[in-house]
Amino acid sequence: MFYRGKYVDSGDAREMGLKRQRLMDQGPSYYGASGPSYMYDAPPPAYSYIPPPFPVVRLRGLPFDCAEAEIVDFFHGLDVIDVLFVHKGGKFMGEAYCVLGYPLQIDFALQRNRQNIGRRYVEVFRSRKDEYYKAIANEVFDAPGASPRRGAPRARSSDERDLSEFKGVLRLRGLPFSADKLDIITFFKDFAISDDKVHLIATSEGRPAGEAFVEFATPEDSRAAMSKDRMTLGHRYIELFPASREELEEASSRGRLMSKTFEGGKDATEPTPVVRMRGLPFSAGKDDIIDFFKNFSLSEESIHITFNFEGRPTGEAFVEFPNAEDAKAALGKDRMTLGNRYIELFQSSPEELNEAAAVSRGR
Repeated sequence: MFYRGKYVDSGDAREMGLKRQRLMDQGPSYYGASGPSYMYDAPPPAYSYIPPPFPVVRLRGLPFDCAEAEIVDFFHGLDVIDVLFVHKGGKFMGEAYCVLGYPLQIDFALQRNRQNIGRRYVEVFRSRKDEYYKAIANEVFDAPGASPRRGAPRARSSDERDLSEFKGVLRLRGLPFSADKLDIITFFKDFAISDDKVHLIATSEGRPAGEAFVEFATPEDSRAAMSKDRMTLGHRYIELFPASREELEEASSRGRLMSKTFEGGKDATEPTPVVRMRGLPFSAGKDDIIDFFKNFSLSEESIHITFNFEGRPTGEAFVEFPNAEDAKAALGKDRMTLGNRYIELFQSSPEELNEAAAVSRGR
């Protein structure tokens, strides 16, 4: 992901050092040949430039089924550039590194220390660029061929895996938050998958986590489906992992599967013309949102920016489109940027809009 900010690194200082070395290598100037110099040698400056720190923090105590979307929610209002989960021997250690958009956001991230993700309180620590890079290297070393940016290691390709590793279930990671069951069935169009065999995973708040379980007819089908690993759905590449029915049942027992009313517009009882936006810059106004949806006919009255009890923007908004078809088409802009922030879009409803409006009015 998740693209959203720039920070100053020490590369400029290194480049200045190279330039300075090149000048030194040119030898004496035309003012005189080599030998003693009687030119004034200015003393070194009283200060030296110290580049800002690399904007990364370390999290500890994460739930073992934590998803990237939950960390983005945890740091709501900050620019999350990357999330690196830490594994050892193929097992998630409950830790992660989170790269932010700007060095100044480190202090804001540290204010989330000991706040909760689900039922677990999470510790947030300062970290360093070298620690983050070392963690990446460890992930690559621990799981050759796997992506260190996300999830569980995969030591071998699907062709090299023994059939015993496949139980007829795959876990998908990296789904667009607007993806629904039909999108996943289409992704696996070469296999016979029914609607009730696709299980979208939710965050602790009941929102899409960008993950899902899919049940296949046979273990052989699930192994064959691994050929779709790292192919794209929408604008996102999808990672696939062998899973088991026990993992699926555990997710269900813990309430981590999406409810029927929150599985996107195609699975809801009736499509609606309302879309919820999340991740807006706090300075964003109605004109910015109208420009974001410039291919659609919207007025200021159709834009509803939400505020917290202190009267500050929450970074969310509801948009009423002329019809449900336009709202469905607008979801195609999910994870596109507004300013320096990527915007998440969700199918919503007039009831959810009215509830949010009542909260904003009652602040």
